[in-house]
Amino acid sequence: MSPLLKICSLLALLLPCAAMAQGLDDSDQLIVVTSKNWDDIQGTAQRYERNGSHFEKFEAPFAVVLGKHGMGWGKGLLDAGQLEGPIKQEGDGKAPAGVFKLGTAFGYDTSAQTRLPYLALASTIECVDDSDSKRYNQLVDNSTLTNDWTSAEHMHRTDDLYRQGIFIEHNTPASPAAGSCIFFHIWRGPAAPTRGCTAMTPADIARLFSWLDPRQSPLLVQLPEAQYQQLRERWHLPER
Repeated sequence: MSPLLKICSLLALLLPCAAMAQGLDDSDQLIVVTSKNWDDIQGTAQRYERNGSHFEKFEAPFAVVLGKHGMGWGKGLLDAGQLEGPIKQEGDGKAPAGVFKLGTAFGYDTSAQTRLPYLALASTIECVDDSDSKRYNQLVDNSTLTNDWTSAEHMHRTDDLYRQGIFIEHNTPASPAAGSCIFFHIWRGPAAPTRGCTAMTPADIARLFSWLDPRQSPLLVQLPEAQYQQLRERWHLPER
């Protein structure tokens, strides 16, 4: 067994190997979202930037709304099976808890002021939430692919919720029924929960668009407050 695998075996209760290799130590930008408890639909987000060996707060915190049933452990850069608390599943109305990479930005405009990869949402763009599909938990263009799914979310909506958004890489690569199509996006209001996404004001999502830099390996850390404090030293999370 290689030295790295030995270390991973010893620390299996803390982090899987993937998290060790691609965790906070490789990230220079963090978005930390915390809520009061597992069932809370409201939370607070704080941005951080790395300064040497530690993270410093960047600008002021801002309000977010979470899933209508709060949070549950998601499938990201940690093994939720080792931790106490609800586990996120498809259609449960929970936002994922854990540490996650950020994927493509998307929106209704043909282009956007962001360094993230950007997808303009044509009327044919969908996010597949059918666990039996080979495209489960993917943004797809249904005009260019053979359709093997029975359920998907149309991304170019009649409202402004997806006018600007960012794909959160929960359950990527996808495991069946573990949850899909989780985004940062614009909220309906400060007391209106989502179906599992993390939503905010148009001004705050625009700030994320302009601030996030894929060269800085940005991550989302999303946890209830008690779990954040419990894991802060172990995962070298910044102080809230």
